[in-house]
Amino acid sequence: MRQKRDFPQTSYALPTAAIGFRPEFLDFRRGIHVGDLEDNERITRILKLGLEARYRQPFVTERWGRGVYWHWIGYLPRANREAKPVSNRVSFGCSKFFLSVDTDERLFKCGLQVERGYVKAPQDFTSCQLERDWDWHRLMRALKPAGPLEKELKRLVMREGFRIRAGSWEEEPGYLTKANFTGSSGIARALRKAPGDTWTGFQLFYAMDENDVRSSTGVDLVESMMALFEEVTPVMNRCMQMELS
Repeated sequence: MRQKRDFPQTSYALPTAAIGFRPEFLDFRRGIHVGDLEDNERITRILKLGLEARYRQPFVTERWGRGVYWHWIGYLPRANREAKPVSNRVSFGCSKFFLSVDTDERLFKCGLQVERGYVKAPQDFTSCQLERDWDWHRLMRALKPAGPLEKELKRLVMREGFRIRAGSWEEEPGYLTKANFTGSSGIARALRKAPGDTWTGFQLFYAMDENDVRSSTGVDLVESMMALFEEVTPVMNRCMQMELS
């Protein structure tokens, strides 16, 4: 596993003395511990404040899960959502930073996510249907051989150890890594062949197993998450209407 000290430092100083997050809050059996905690222990609040300080704009927090433990948390720039003429009231169409604890694979994942949703949504999920202003379309247009996005993805996967998941969420996950990365064409092909009646998306992330997490401090993990978000920001900017700087 690539050690945290290899990641670039965030471009501003985090108030580390105020961070009460602990490694055991990433629970590989139950998910991300977010409930029944003090504000300075809650990763949702810590990362939101960190992102808003780093990028100097408001972020919206999304999540999948309920109760004390959540499985997925996302952060999206509010300005990018508000810029959408059709979809400014929903977050599905927006690129997001994300973190998750995959309790099946026993991995902690941190990076970027762009969703397609349904090409034709079921009647009860109309807000999940792909619209013309979703960031998905920018992602697909940017997936060109030898283009700027491909160069950034190649750097992150081949040199920095990131992984890519591309396709239907309902299928067994398969990942593109240094061992099998072939460029933008393969990613675009996997995304296009995903059935229109399944939830489909793209994730670019760095993964840590339980030993990696437990051998770090809470402050180390928060700093790594923020550094990973910075690493994927150039890719995120290729997909958004309103870029981060």
